[in-house]
Amino acid sequence: MDEIRGRGWRRSWSFIAAATGATVGLGNIWKFSYLAGEHGGSVFVFAYLLCVMLVAVPVLIAEIVMGSRGRSNPIHATERLSVEAGASPAWQIIGWMGCLAGLLILSYYSVIAGWAMSYVEKMLSGEFTTASAQLAGDNFAELLASPIDLVTWHSIFVAIIFAVTAAGVRFGLGAMARLFVPLLMLALIALAIYSLQVGNAEAGLNFIFKPDWSLLTTETFLVALGQAFFSLSIGVGAMLAYGAYVPDKRSITGMATTVAVMDTLVSLLAGLAIFPLVFSFNMAPSMGPGLMFVALPYGFGNMIYGSYFGALFFVMVSMAAITSGVALMEPAIAWLKERFGWWRPLAALAVAVVIWALGLLTVFSFNLWQGVLILGMSPFSFLDFIASNVLLPMGGVAIALFVGWKMRRQVLRDELFVEGKKLFSLWYGLLRYIAVPGVLLIFASSLYDQLV
Repeated sequence: MDEIRGRGWRRSWSFIAAATGATVGLGNIWKFSYLAGEHGGSVFVFAYLLCVMLVAVPVLIAEIVMGSRGRSNPIHATERLSVEAGASPAWQIIGWMGCLAGLLILSYYSVIAGWAMSYVEKMLSGEFTTASAQLAGDNFAELLASPIDLVTWHSIFVAIIFAVTAAGVRFGLGAMARLFVPLLMLALIALAIYSLQVGNAEAGLNFIFKPDWSLLTTETFLVALGQAFFSLSIGVGAMLAYGAYVPDKRSITGMATTVAVMDTLVSLLAGLAIFPLVFSFNMAPSMGPGLMFVALPYGFGNMIYGSYFGALFFVMVSMAAITSGVALMEPAIAWLKERFGWWRPLAALAVAVVIWALGLLTVFSFNLWQGVLILGMSPFSFLDFIASNVLLPMGGVAIALFVGWKMRRQVLRDELFVEGKKLFSLWYGLLRYIAVPGVLLIFASSLYDQLV
């Protein structure tokens, strides 16, 4: 435990930057925007903000508390905490599920991140200058149909996150986060300003911030709850692993809240960068996952200096994907190091090879294996379903149940020693009586939608 503590970040900002980098990714920019487009824009934003405050943040704090108390990799940390709480050792399944979910998600996440990296080159080459919407769609379809191109970009992305994780916590993860997070925020602000100036600012702002309450449904809250859960990387072991390195004499509640605020701000800035362009070309905001890879290249390609701003946008998306990818690798690397005493670069290489190999399932889902189905789903969809719809919600519920009902209150007070009695009671009540039912609702709803 002391060794872990000594290798941790020395300042709260280093942890906040690393944790923000872990949470900010394709989910904030790609997934948040198309889900908002499909579910009423501003009413989805309202539901999302409510779910972040009442459900996601309490569970995020709980996961960081587990990491801070356990001071080890997610598997060993949950094992230690189970012994301390006098609970069944079976609770260490929280760590196992987190590591497994992180690896599965990263296997297809790296392929999608590769798409974003390839679009940096496409935008700079002027490939979309004065392009039609049809051409933009055909270009994306051609990328998916080429296994060589997809494997190449997938390999480049995996190599980058391997290099960062191999460098260690303070000099790899911390240094990258301190550099990338401010750059990411500046790039998003610049893109939002550009989009508001050259796009349909009024329509974009109304869509994001002027609610039509008639569109607010139970499904809106369910989707928003799932997105809040996914966006803050709850249940993949990342915050448990990062929690082991939090600095001493710090406010976990304050740091976690700051991370959630910055994560939400990135999502809103992404919406401001995307929707004014979408409306300026009379494109449907509800076009789904293709919104970022079809609508935006078309929009940027038909605007002054659009190729450069489009390239900047996809650079920013790639940066966000890198920071999240690093966080998803860390739990498995930490376990290999502590369980077998492996040299960190060797552990990082082993995890990278597994991710790269699993990623081929996603690559071939779009071309060579298009007819291959697993329980009626493509290999890519099956991996996403198991990780996002099963492992993540189960991990989140387990974290909330363990911290809220198994760990002793005095232990939690020791870890949250900076927080006052009222703030502690608020967090504890939300975790026990709001977060657990909320996450269970996500789990039951996602399973019902998939299986019925």
